[in-house]
Amino acid sequence: MVANGMGNAISSGPDVFGSDDDPELVRDAIPFGLKTMESLLQTVPRHPGLLLTACKGFTQYSAAFVQMPADELESADYARATEMRERALKLFLRARDYGLRGLELRHKGIGAQLKTDPEAAAAHLEKQDVPTLYWTAAAWGSAISLGKDRAELLADLPAVHSLMERGLKLDEAYDGGSFHEALIVLEAMPAAMGGSTERARAHYQRAVELSKGAKASPYVTMAQSVSVLNQDRREFVRLLQQALAVDPNRDPTQRLATLVLQQRARSLLKRADELFLDSDTTRIEDHR
Repeated sequence: MVANGMGNAISSGPDVFGSDDDPELVRDAIPFGLKTMESLLQTVPRHPGLLLTACKGFTQYSAAFVQMPADELESADYARATEMRERALKLFLRARDYGLRGLELRHKGIGAQLKTDPEAAAAHLEKQDVPTLYWTAAAWGSAISLGKDRAELLADLPAVHSLMERGLKLDEAYDGGSFHEALIVLEAMPAAMGGSTERARAHYQRAVELSKGAKASPYVTMAQSVSVLNQDRREFVRLLQQALAVDPNRDPTQRLATLVLQQRARSLLKRADELFLDSDTTRIEDHR
């Protein structure tokens, strides 16, 4: 009873992390919270709120505080960056597993079915499943992105795509267009893997519309996926400058995400010469 009560408080209380303005404080605090959730899940393994919160928490922590720093470190210390990416991959897979456990509570056997018949499996999901659906797919897709050289992970790509497409049908506006943002990344894959830059651009436009320009993420996602893929340096710079122009206080619930993504935008701008083969000397303003 105590574990259930704590689980309810953790998973349904106010998001004190998302509105914080100190990314370093949050980075240091999150691991304790994640391990607390895992301890509670040992006692109440079928708590839907805890499973969703663990899935979301591990995904966000891995993306913001493990994968992003690894990308920034790559040119200076490739070996260490590789180690950090491997850690990020494991954390994404841990997040995915919590998400799948959450989906299994209402749809028994869906984890196995997503492997064999992903479209049919995703069709069972309903609107109340959307948050767990989204974070499960986000964690799974992030793991695949880091493990492109692993056939066993690439084989799961249809499952992620089916989940994202189902979520889009159920609640297109979820979290200010987050499904569209995720599909930008999926569509930025090579055409041989089913990608399409034209569809990626359409998802980008819709994500910006749904977020009303209050999120930095669509701009950063588009820049680091499609712009780099197409080697369009000018678009890359323009998009990242748009991300830097977003006011972190415009939407307090997105404050931390905005600050983290703006750090990412600055890092990408500094690394432009590593990402583009041309000799374009487009002036990049120093945003601090």
